[in-house]
Amino acid sequence: MNEEKTLLSEKEADQLLASADGNAALLYLHLLRGGSAAPAEAARTLRRSEEEMALALATLRRLGLWTPPAQPMQEETLPQLSTRDLRDIAAKDSAFRGVLAEAEKAMGRVLSDNDLRILFGIYDHLALPADVIMLLLNHCIEEYELRYGAGRKPSMRYVEKEAWYWSRQEIITMDAAEEHLRRCRERREAAEQVKGEVLGIRGRALTESERKYIDGWLEMGFGPEALSIAYDRTVLRTGALKWNYMDKILKSWNDKGIYTPKDIEAGDPAVRPRRSPAPAASNSEKLADMDKMLTSWNRRKKGE
Repeated sequence: MNEEKTLLSEKEADQLLASADGNAALLYLHLLRGGSAAPAEAARTLRRSEEEMALALATLRRLGLWTPPAQPMQEETLPQLSTRDLRDIAAKDSAFRGVLAEAEKAMGRVLSDNDLRILFGIYDHLALPADVIMLLLNHCIEEYELRYGAGRKPSMRYVEKEAWYWSRQEIITMDAAEEHLRRCRERREAAEQVKGEVLGIRGRALTESERKYIDGWLEMGFGPEALSIAYDRTVLRTGALKWNYMDKILKSWNDKGIYTPKDIEAGDPAVRPRRSPAPAASNSEKLADMDKMLTSWNRRKKGE
């Protein structure tokens, strides 16, 4: 008699036990036996509600025990749930309830029903873990205040856009999130250095377009010295800081693969202005000079 064995590793068992989610454990066994991950079908097979299976599936995804099949690119919109469903989920899911409490504390206000939908979509649909969501939220608040002033808070739509970016870049663990935030800080500090020391912009924040230009130049790999050369050439040729003109210079260097002052001097030397020839004398000036010469010659001839 052949018996099919459902293999559950010790690590997987520990993860399921730590989650304290019986429905998730039951669903995982169901999936190991080849069952469907669709909440409606799993609910019928396991005699649970569809809502319970949806929450269990989200738990498995957060634990890394289930990955949804690849789907074609779709418009970036989160599922829309009713306010009643959201409140019921918040009452039953302690992890989401904790995320909600921390989010309201960080934002300094009670989240609206629409804000709650967005937050749950980030938690459930994008499957970002609770601790990663808090890093994401605090990062958005910090960035928003730097751009628009202390005390200003972003909308949840702003947070949602950043969450989609994190999801696409697979920033879904604490290690990945902390590394991403470290790079963001380094890029911000580099942008501030370029702003003040290279471009001489002081006493105001960068505009959104200016920030995009500088971030793009830094991502290409240009340092302050190369940017200073591009800035000097821009001002000499246009008489002012023309962002689009400087951007074209740097893109041309990027295409040529030249990033250091030495490479730039060899690959794209500065064009030195030619000296203009002395202007030709006018006819009246020539006649005046001839008159002076004749007067001087006559005086010498007379012995004066």
